[in-house]
Amino acid sequence: MAERQYILFTVANEQYGVPVEQVQSVERMMPIAHVPRTLPFIRGVINLRGVVTPVIDLRERFGFPPVDADANTRIVIVQVDRFHVGMIVDMVDDVVSIDEAGVEPPPAMVGGVQAEYLHGVARRGEGVLILLNLERVLSHAEERQLREAEKAVRG
Repeated sequence: MAERQYILFTVANEQYGVPVEQVQSVERMMPIAHVPRTLPFIRGVINLRGVVTPVIDLRERFGFPPVDADANTRIVIVQVDRFHVGMIVDMVDDVVSIDEAGVEPPPAMVGGVQAEYLHGVARRGEGVLILLNLERVLSHAEERQLREAEKAVRG
């Protein structure tokens, strides 16, 4: 059976996972430059070691109420296609190996997150781990808006 490693993080008391090969880095919260006329969940852009990177708030993207950042809040930098984006999460938890044979198709809605954003779900102990499909978390129009925001800041 093929195992795949996932970075686990928490958003609104739900645990999510993304494939480790799509994660570029995990960063502490930092100043985010707001970009006008963007969708509410697009927080803006950050300067990450000289690279302008757009940032989205997963809480708002998934329809959860916003909360203030605290000492556990992180920005997970992921690669979606050939595009880097930061995702604000409540906390990064762990890295785990999951047998892909044990990943089940997602139900229509899990923890308030629509199935279109999900790769699947995996049982973990007594709980369920929600595995995100990063290519679907952003629609093509939203991805285009993030690219335009990045260009606007770079000039």
